[in-house]
Amino acid sequence: MHMPLDTDPHTDDADLLAAYARGDASAARVLTVRLTPRAYGQAMRMLGDGAEAEDVAQEAMMRLWRVAPDWRAGEAKVTTWLFRVVANLCTDRLRKRPRRSVPLDAVAEPEDPTPSAEARMQADARNAALRDALATLPERQRIAVMMRHLEGASNPDIAAALDVSTEAVESLTARGKRALAAALKGQAAALGYEEG
Repeated sequence: MHMPLDTDPHTDDADLLAAYARGDASAARVLTVRLTPRAYGQAMRMLGDGAEAEDVAQEAMMRLWRVAPDWRAGEAKVTTWLFRVVANLCTDRLRKRPRRSVPLDAVAEPEDPTPSAEARMQADARNAALRDALATLPERQRIAVMMRHLEGASNPDIAAALDVSTEAVESLTARGKRALAAALKGQAAALGYEEG
């Protein structure tokens, strides 16, 4: 007996997308529950803003629904496609943000600083600097570095997502890390790191 799509946890994302394209509303519900939290999490890590991350996740899912009728199974994983869309949407938003021009050491200290507040401010500054630096990387380098170091993906998974060899992934991540280091050079002291 065939299990309905919405009760079978092993149904492939591409099969669900094809079922949605044929008018199966339950397939859309399953995909939404599966994929929206992942899209939101990725956007939140890139943007650091819950409302913006929610907007990006919704936009990415809307784009997925639009491509559903033309989806060709086997060419790319649905999650890989979604990851790229979220990364591009986030990068667009980061590029439109005004650049911070005030040096961190020029910001006034709070009147009653506590170590935890200072640590939070330091972490926020580090995350913002990293997001800004990531936005300057070429797309493939940015995706490779993010998948490897923020998502914890393996090199073979990244290679499949970007449709390149594992050796190319190693090169992309190495170049990306060097570019990030160069983009962040000179900010180490302000961000609470020792130059070295």
